[in-house]
Amino acid sequence: MTNEELHEAMVAAMKAKDKTRLSIIRQVMGEVKNVEVNERRDATEEDVTNMIRRLIKQTSETLEMSEKAGNNQERTDTLREQVEILESLLPAQVSGEELVQLIEQKIAELGATSKKEMGKVMGALNKATNGNFDKAAAAKEVGALLS
Repeated sequence: MTNEELHEAMVAAMKAKDKTRLSIIRQVMGEVKNVEVNERRDATEEDVTNMIRRLIKQTSETLEMSEKAGNNQERTDTLREQVEILESLLPAQVSGEELVQLIEQKIAELGATSKKEMGKVMGALNKATNGNFDKAAAAKEVGALLS
């Protein structure tokens, strides 16, 4: 998701009067703005994705603690909704047949033949997809192809 797409999502949330979604998008935009100000450069699509992932991690951890405490169901529901909204802002993960084709391509490019080279293949996948793939499924497929 680019800065422009984030701005468009914010405008859509305003028009829909979706306060929760608007709040989350503004939070992401604030984090992106911090990167731009602190590092004195325009935020890239990768920066935006990393900010969203970081916020998902933070919100998920807070959600976990809230569920363990079990004292405020409304807050827990709100946190769960926030995580869902943040996940919807991420690009779709590479999975299924597309992932298998990408794995086969990376194995061929690297000339990998044994399980010892699994890390290289996974690293190449990570680089090619910006970490946006089903890691468990990929590891299983790479292991099967390199056995």
